Amino acid sequence: MAIEPNPHAPGWLRAWRHPSFAIGAVLVLVLVCSAALSWLWTPWPVAEIDIANKLAPPSAQHWLGTDSLGRDVVSLLLVGSQNSMLVGFIAVGIGLGVGASLGLLAAAHGGWLDEVIMRASDFAFAFPALLMAIMLTAIYGPGLVVSITAIGIFNIPVFARISRGAAMTVWSRDFILAARAAGKGRWRITRDHVMPNVANVLIVQGTIQFAIAILAEAALSYLGLGTQPPQPSWGRMLNEAQMQMFQAPLLAVWPGAAIAMAVLGLNLMGDGLRDLLDPKLSRQR
Repeated sequence: MAIEPNPHAPGWLRAWRHPSFAIGAVLVLVLVCSAALSWLWTPWPVAEIDIANKLAPPSAQHWLGTDSLGRDVVSLLLVGSQNSMLVGFIAVGIGLGVGASLGLLAAAHGGWLDEVIMRASDFAFAFPALLMAIMLTAIYGPGLVVSITAIGIFNIPVFARISRGAAMTVWSRDFILAARAAGKGRWRITRDHVMPNVANVLIVQGTIQFAIAILAEAALSYLGLGTQPPQPSWGRMLNEAQMQMFQAPLLAVWPGAAIAMAVLGLNLMGDGLRDLLDPKLSRQR
């Protein structure tokens, strides 16, 4: 028999009783802790090359073995999580800050400004993160900054459309009409009433875009357009592992599993947040 959630329980307790959110939050917490730990400690120096022990299997000395240059795989995975977190935070921050602002502006102003912003978003959708990264690489060369810029630009129209759609729904509500009748201007209504009511949607979308950013960074690094040596990256670890598939197949498993766990955790947490923050879905549960 399913246990009905207690509507009077504290918010944090209801969140941890939600299986999707709880599993996703644990996986995300592992990712965050791995990135934080790598700043302070790694089992081996990440740039230490030991050719004599290359492609070593998992052992007490090297828990997940070594790569083709004798570097410790655990250390590479830990430091590689830094790039994933960095790209995710900054790229989503760019998309959320710029895109949400444009979406709220379009919903508040309407008319020709709304049309210009939405058509510009349509144009931006024609340049996915990979294509944008290739264009930027041709101009500035490959690197982590190129990855962050390309993924961040790709996120702008996503958040612009999401925030505009949610804001337009809020603008049609009766309490907005009452606020306008009370003499409040469009920008004050946006600040006081619209933004708080669309924040939940943006938070959920942010977790989804964070997962997409991790995948995009891994793909760009795999193609050589993202993080450059000697800085570790999960995507480049996959690229290097494909040359050793028959000698050391586990080298492709570990970074692939790390990417899968990070993306799965963020998607599960986003799904849980959607259920918890949406009153209609909460009642259905």
